Formats: sequence, C-alpha cells, structure tokens
Amino acid sequence: MYEYRKLTAEQQAELVKHCLSQGYPPHSPPHLIQDRQFYLLTAACYEHKCNMHTESRRQQLLDMIFERFGWSGNEERSASALTTNLRICAWVVLPNHYHLLVYVENFDILSELFRRVHGALSRQWNIEDNITKRKIWYCWSDRAIRSERHYYTTVNYIHYNPVKHGLVKSPYGWVETSVHWYLEGCGRQWLRDCWTQYPLQNYGQDWDNL
Repeated sequence: MYEYRKLTAEQQAELVKHCLSQGYPPHSPPHLIQDRQFYLLTAACYEHKCNMHTESRRQQLLDMIFERFGWSGNEERSASALTTNLRICAWVVLPNHYHLLVYVENFDILSELFRRVHGALSRQWNIEDNITKRKIWYCWSDRAIRSERHYYTTVNYIHYNPVKHGLVKSPYGWVETSVHWYLEGCGRQWLRDCWTQYPLQNYGQDWDNL
C-alpha cells in the first residue's frame, strides 16, 4: 500500500495494468495459494490508523471473529460459527492490525467472512465516533503455512507481536492474544520450549507495510 503511493502516476498505472493482466485485483494483495490447510491471515486498519485503540474494541473484534470464524479451543463457541470448516488456532489483536492462524477447508469462504466482520464493525464504530463514511479497514492478506516448523514459528510470531510493536515488555502483558489460552492449556514450559525450538529470526520482517 505505502510503496504504491511512492510511485509516479505512470508507474502506478503500469502496476495496475500488470495486476489485471495476471487476473489479480488492482490494489489488494492476490491470494495465490488456496489449497493448504493452515494460513496466517493478517488484516490492517486503513493507513494503519489505530481504530482499535481501546481494549473494548479489540475484544469486540475478537468476539465477532470467534462467532463467525469458530475457535478450536472451545467447541461450544465454535458451534455457533458461520461455518464449521474453519478454526482459529492462534490470534493477536493490536490497535491497528491483527493476525489469525487458522485451519480452513474451503479458502473461498474467507473473503465473505472478513467482509461481514469488517462491515459490521465499520458501521458500529463510525456511529460511535459520529463519523460518516470513514474507511476503517484496508485489506486482508494470507500466507500459507508450509511445514510444522513454519506453523509453530507463526504461533511465536503472533504471540510476540505486541512486544515487537513496543506495546508491552512481555507477551503475557497483552490481553487480546492467544498466549493466555496456550499458557492455560499447554503450560509455560511448553511455550518456552516452543520459543527455543522455533525462533523467529527474521520471520515477518516488513510485513507491517501491508
């Protein structure tokens, strides 16, 4: 998004033309790999503005995601989801973006799920802030999980994200993250071993330019 703005008008037109020729949307990131089981999904607020600046809004988003997407940690909660062939395995919600690690059987359902969640929250938050037609969300992107190592490194990346962005000093200091669920279900030693065995290194570098 931000690199696109740095291009000249001619360069922008050429880039859009190339995207269209490849069958991609003109500005949103293309979803190239759609036949895997696990994905890291990322959604960002428009221009990375902190539209989820309060804990209540972040929790509001999580509640709606759990309701529509399903949650692997609670079968009763998952049963009310829009679809039963998608489960959330890890998550974090920050003031201007969020990450989900999901299992999905039908990739085609994701666009509609994001549209419903983002649409409902955009209307509600604009009413709350007395703002008309404000664009809350930019887009969502996906990264296919390639291996067991990639999966657990992604879990670590998600849990470390609040620390990476300087919001807290410890992953346990952030509320809207699945690290607390893993802590309760797997234990602190499991999380430590996972961190040691699957280090981040340069994982996720520059992703926040979405």
